Amino acid sequence: MSFFFKIFIYPFLFLLSLAPFWILNGLSRFLYVIAYQLIGYRKSVVRSNLEKSFPEKSVAERTKIEKEFYKHFCDLIFENLKLFSITNQQFKKYCYFTPQAIDLFNRFHQQPTNAILALGHNGNWEWSLIAHQLNYQHKIIGIYHPLSSKNMDALISKLRDRGLVELVAMQNAFRFLIGYQPKNKPGSIGLIADQTPPKESSFWLDFLNQDTPFFGGPEKIAKKFNLPVLFIAMRKVKRNTYELDAELITDQPANEPAGEITIRYVKYLEALIREQPEYWLWSHRRWKHKRPIEN
Repeated sequence: MSFFFKIFIYPFLFLLSLAPFWILNGLSRFLYVIAYQLIGYRKSVVRSNLEKSFPEKSVAERTKIEKEFYKHFCDLIFENLKLFSITNQQFKKYCYFTPQAIDLFNRFHQQPTNAILALGHNGNWEWSLIAHQLNYQHKIIGIYHPLSSKNMDALISKLRDRGLVELVAMQNAFRFLIGYQPKNKPGSIGLIADQTPPKESSFWLDFLNQDTPFFGGPEKIAKKFNLPVLFIAMRKVKRNTYELDAELITDQPANEPAGEITIRYVKYLEALIREQPEYWLWSHRRWKHKRPIEN
């Protein structure tokens, strides 16, 4: 972080984070009025994404999802701000695993192997990394895309780390894992796999009624290192409270046909989005690329 950021910005954010959730939630609603009703932040993107994803819904139904998304989006800002000061015990009250997820994690962590955790931009995905650290005494390797702002990237990395995380940039993931695997330490490799990949490395699938490119990274890593893959479903239980569930995608990646792991991930992800559509990241320009025409 820059000197100015450390001396002025960081202390201000820390002091603001000390406010209880009821105050932060009030600030979130004020931000909602500004971002949605006054400025209309990326409203055209959100509206277009919802219209194409849910053509079967009425305008009124999509508008309701749109408004709830913006309220949730504003909540995310203040929920993540709270990470500056919230204690581990306090955090566990707001973000926790289901018994099914705990059983599944224990199954793999009792063995000397790693597991890939494939997530989407549902709920508060930043909290999912922290929840894993606080519930399991196993390292979690977070594969991520660095932010363009070095100050913000350093800040977010600091908020994510509660002692058992190792953040690895996406472009360095394979090189890191080649060196990490022989150590034979059980842990988890967390990947948010619904981001938009470069055109040249896209795996195209039908997703929310549209041709959609996906990263093949999780599947490639699973096959190369023979790692089981779990889908992590983050559901919003109530305001500021999330529940993490887990589904096994495969525990025999080497035997899966090409593309099958990615296909299963996408099916789980779409089902989760349809269940709680207002809590996915609709402001992302997810469909900016078009499927190339095959010769």
